[in-house]
Amino acid sequence: MKTAVIYWSGTGNTEEMAKAVAEGAGAELFRVSDFSADIDEYDAVAFGCPAMGDEVLEEDEFEPFFAGVEGKLSGKRTALFGSYGWGDGQWMREWADRARAAGASLIDEGLMANEAPSADDLEGCRELGRKLAE
Repeated sequence: MKTAVIYWSGTGNTEEMAKAVAEGAGAELFRVSDFSADIDEYDAVAFGCPAMGDEVLEEDEFEPFFAGVEGKLSGKRTALFGSYGWGDGQWMREWADRARAAGASLIDEGLMANEAPSADDLEGCRELGRKLAE
């Protein structure tokens, strides 16, 4: 199964999570700014983005990218993850709802880590990657 992990990270927390998801999935790892392939080339994809501002996706790079591929997620195995430093995860719930509305076959409800991911968080990321690649 061809799998991609595509992420945006400002502090490195979501990047750490992305590396662990990719490790678990045996996936190709891309910063969102470096992803130039067609999402249709992948059987499964994980997206990583932290909560920004008022619990939203990063607005300059990640949100426009995700909006551009959202219509191609129907039936695709998809996982979501990211870090946050405040709030209660509203950004992840809304993001998961968007992915489901686009027809994505969502793995779990979205994995979150508060601030820097702990060893347990990173193991959860590897497990998410394994589930995605099943």
